[in-house]
Amino acid sequence: MNKTDKIYVAGHRGLVGSAIVRNLESKGYTNIVKRTHKELDLTNQAAVYKFFEGEKPDVVVLAAAKVGGINANNTTPAEFAYENMQIQCNVIHAAHVNKVKKLLFLGSTCIYPKMAPQPIPEDALLTGPLEVTNEAYAIAKISGLEMCKFYKRQYGDDFISCMPTNLYGPHDNYDLAGSHVMPAMIRKFHDAKVNGAKSVELWGTGSPLREFLYVDDMADACVFLLENYSGEQHVNIGTGKEVTIKELAETVKKTVGYEGEIVWNTAMPDGTPRKLTDVTKLHNLGWTHKVELEEGVKLAYDWFRENVDSARL
Repeated sequence: MNKTDKIYVAGHRGLVGSAIVRNLESKGYTNIVKRTHKELDLTNQAAVYKFFEGEKPDVVVLAAAKVGGINANNTTPAEFAYENMQIQCNVIHAAHVNKVKKLLFLGSTCIYPKMAPQPIPEDALLTGPLEVTNEAYAIAKISGLEMCKFYKRQYGDDFISCMPTNLYGPHDNYDLAGSHVMPAMIRKFHDAKVNGAKSVELWGTGSPLREFLYVDDMADACVFLLENYSGEQHVNIGTGKEVTIKELAETVKKTVGYEGEIVWNTAMPDGTPRKLTDVTKLHNLGWTHKVELEEGVKLAYDWFRENVDSARL
């Protein structure tokens, strides 16, 4: 990429997109194109094609998606499948038609098989059944990732994909009806502390193992791949380190300063028992993470406290 390239970041106000914009700007990329959902509905094919024809971006980062936690995925699977596939098909094909030089598609490690080998290598994709609570989102994301591969094979388009692990940080979604585990914990412990609640209920047993990556590290890896990678296979982005959900809860509790009790609702689902990425490929390319979990939780909670009035609650 050149510093003068016109770069369209789809989903620039979300957790992922906003971090990528911050990283691009910090590295001297100033010609960044942004559109809010109100300005450009990515599920509207005609609107997307008109936008690409008018703007002619050189580079596209597809970070826009309908996302949510176990509850949201479980209760509205049709919406997760339909909306994500619409967004992906519209943007990827418009990028091809308008001869975009480079496109980065962001998947998610939750699209790997439920019982994938651990740590999960890139070639584990499509080797087994998916986690049922996440199936609709996973199938949609797999479709987008495979589309990039097929456009590269058939047309030679420089469309690449990455597979970030569980992310957290500034501009996350703290709405308990649709948030992921980290922001949900931050919100619950914060509210309990403010309200003087004696206990906080968390879902499941606390035993599943998860990997967490601070979103600004993820953004740095994405820009690194845009600058240095053109392979057909997607690339895992993670830390290669894992903690139990129970250990995560204790870390968040300590960071927030909540002194009450944690109550585990074991009637609720745990999700995939373990999900750790094999980041050998990314390390061999020359990139490693910088922010460790304890520091990242503090950064995330500091942002939440400072922006609680404007955060997605």
